[in-house]
Amino acid sequence: MDPLASITPLILTYNEEANIGRTLAGLVWAQRIVAIDSGSTDRTLELLAADPRVEVIHRPFDTHGQQWNFALAQVSSPWVLSLDADYVVTDRLAEEIRRVLAASDRAPQPPPAGYAIPFRYCVHGRPLRGTVLPPRIALFRRNAGRYVDDGHTQDLVLQGACGALKEPILHDDRKPLSRWLWAQERYLRLEVAKLRATPRRRLSRADRLRRGSILSPVAVLVVCLAVKGGLLDGWRGWFYALQRTYVELLLCLMLIDADLRGER
Repeated sequence: MDPLASITPLILTYNEEANIGRTLAGLVWAQRIVAIDSGSTDRTLELLAADPRVEVIHRPFDTHGQQWNFALAQVSSPWVLSLDADYVVTDRLAEEIRRVLAASDRAPQPPPAGYAIPFRYCVHGRPLRGTVLPPRIALFRRNAGRYVDDGHTQDLVLQGACGALKEPILHDDRKPLSRWLWAQERYLRLEVAKLRATPRRRLSRADRLRRGSILSPVAVLVVCLAVKGGLLDGWRGWFYALQRTYVELLLCLMLIDADLRGER
């Protein structure tokens, strides 16, 4: 049996008509796809319904962690591939997953319970040389993972060893910039609450910089352009660098404002 047949892709959707078609096109090997929709009002549901492999389940959004855990409960296959609606699985990544799962079935020692997959950010469809996004555990055994909320996003708690894949997922979001700006303000409110409520010793190095310094926007700009090679990507590299710098600057301002107001 093809090892890819043991995987159920999971997708969270909300008004993703600009992206969902490319995400589904990268999953031609999947036998069943589960999409958890939180109230789309554009053509997202129409596009999902056009693919007979997709099962759409409607659930109002509360938190990312709760939404993902609900999605996991809908899966019966041994493996899960969790995807945002603007992620693209390339043919090379699918082939690497096939090889890794086939090899794990023959391994004498216990195989990893999941695999971290790197990202390549795309601007208007073209992958950049680098990104500040860390690898994410997106492929894992269904009974070995559970999500917990972490600021504006979520972390997967994996019971077992974690391997790493080489081929990246493409993060190719083509929604309007206005939608991206709307989402960032919502996400950053949660991030501010997390940074202010978490003891400093428990924060990551990057989060400690965000919490205690106004230099994080400058640092992100330098990393995106110089360290990650954004200067070599032309205007796309600048677009991504300015996006990330905007996020860090807004987060910095929101933290200062919350501290001055003494918000709990």
